[in-house]
Amino acid sequence: MLRQRKPDGNQPNILLVESDAFLADIYEKNLLMEDFKVSKATNGERAIKMLESKGADLVLLAVVLPKMNGFEVLSAIRSNVKTATIPVLMLSKLGTVDDVRKSRELGATGYIIKTHFMPSEIVEKIKRVLYNKK
Repeated sequence: MLRQRKPDGNQPNILLVESDAFLADIYEKNLLMEDFKVSKATNGERAIKMLESKGADLVLLAVVLPKMNGFEVLSAIRSNVKTATIPVLMLSKLGTVDDVRKSRELGATGYIIKTHFMPSEIVEKIKRVLYNKK
């Protein structure tokens, strides 16, 4: 697939929030292969600090995290004027109806069950969100 850049010519920046180092490395490698910039946070508090200082074009946010869970981070993202409009894709090993509903209510752009998608498919979902492709 054709690699795309933002209208200003820069690479899109993805904030990857995942406490599992192995998974984070896999996602990061797949994103870098598609010419994305990647910033990583291993806990919710760090993710919020990074977003406030550096921003991001999209957040890939795990539900289970130390210090603050993904729902708490999503709520903080949506309640901050500086970060409220950043697309957030939730990542989870489980896809309970309650978790999916809660993420929607809190303003998540999407919900991805890790075991249902290959990392390359997750990258394609990110592209669809960033570039408004169906």
